[in-house]
Amino acid sequence: MNEGMLKPGIAAERLAPHQYEENFSDLHAPLAEHEAQVESERCYFCYDAPCQTACPTAIDIPLFIRQISTGNPLGAARTIFNQNILGGMCARVCPTETLCEEVCVREEAEGKPVKIGHLQRFATDRAMQENAQFFERRPATGKKIAVVGAGPAGIACAHRLSMLGHDVTVFDARPKAGGLNEYGIASYKTVDGFAQAELEYVLAIGGITIELGKALGRDIFLDDLVERFDAVFLGVGLGGVNALRAAGEEAEGVADAVDFIAELRQAEDLSGIPIGRRVIVIGGGMTAIDAAVQAKLLGAHEVTICYRRGHEQMGASEFEQDLAASRGVVVRHWVRPVRVLSENGTVTGLELEYTRIRDGKLVGMGSTMTLPADQIFKAIGQTLEEEHADGLELEGGRIRVDENGRTSRSKVWAGGDCATGGDDLTVTAVANGRDAAENIHASIT
Repeated sequence: MNEGMLKPGIAAERLAPHQYEENFSDLHAPLAEHEAQVESERCYFCYDAPCQTACPTAIDIPLFIRQISTGNPLGAARTIFNQNILGGMCARVCPTETLCEEVCVREEAEGKPVKIGHLQRFATDRAMQENAQFFERRPATGKKIAVVGAGPAGIACAHRLSMLGHDVTVFDARPKAGGLNEYGIASYKTVDGFAQAELEYVLAIGGITIELGKALGRDIFLDDLVERFDAVFLGVGLGGVNALRAAGEEAEGVADAVDFIAELRQAEDLSGIPIGRRVIVIGGGMTAIDAAVQAKLLGAHEVTICYRRGHEQMGASEFEQDLAASRGVVVRHWVRPVRVLSENGTVTGLELEYTRIRDGKLVGMGSTMTLPADQIFKAIGQTLEEEHADGLELEGGRIRVDENGRTSRSKVWAGGDCATGGDDLTVTAVANGRDAAENIHASIT
């Protein structure tokens, strides 16, 4: 984009209309049938496969790939959904390069793993396109379970409970169900309304009622849910955002990256979203990468990620970091924000202090640098909202749970990002919800 075409400050319509569609098209094109066949035949179908061990949901990866190789993609989808009912979304957003594909024997031998994520998408997409349903509800048990949060953990929990014959009511504070999958993932990773399409596919099992606009601590309360239902599962995520702890962060132009991503996901016209000419993103995780890349795709001229530690300590995967670099995002390591610069209450830049590790601790070096900015996004982690704790025992700012997802309170389970063991991955949240559902079932029947 030419310098002269850029508008000063924060503005919408920085690009030609056709560029938005191009920029936010599918990050990975789906495999064609022949491509899936060829790729599946690269698998060694290992006994005690390391890829399966590395998968948080323990999908039988060699089996589903063999099923694809023998022309049975629906059988492959069944194998995937048996362990991960949101396998379609996970195929799109799971960091396979640091999980199953990282330990693939082909990766060890050739530096080129089997494209497990692409093959998983091929199989699950086929099942959804053909509306192939693999699960039926068991005879009704008469038990009722409340699930709070319609994100990956909550939906996985609800589906498994419904399959086991229980009636489930899912409450969610937002106007749409889906949680992270609907509001928190970069638009180019899940195009064409996939999150809602997958949700409809999963809910087709029946026995699940969703009530939207119901927030825990505002519209519904844990004491009441415990009294009305046989069990309660909390999959509320982390709704609070950490403070930047930098002077002047209240200036106009400082925003939360999660809100920015949510706005993008819900926008009908991306050209109407204003973006700064020079954007800074604070953080080193997947949210920071998603915000930074999308800022660039919206037409920001300069986008810089600032992270207080080094490249190796970033929460974002190597692939995500490379993706940001390929889109022109600059990453500065070993700097932390100390002061937001502003004029008339509006952001003009950010002062950062250089950092280092001393005696095992991160410390400032006393010297600073300044970067100009029109817009600053905070992607420095989220916290459990106080009203979601509601008397539950916490650990490290999350709801403490045991290995079965049980909380300190009778009849209450939790999973996903809000609970100990959560790691901000959709696939882990699905595993938490599924496993908690099995324990709930064992406890109430």
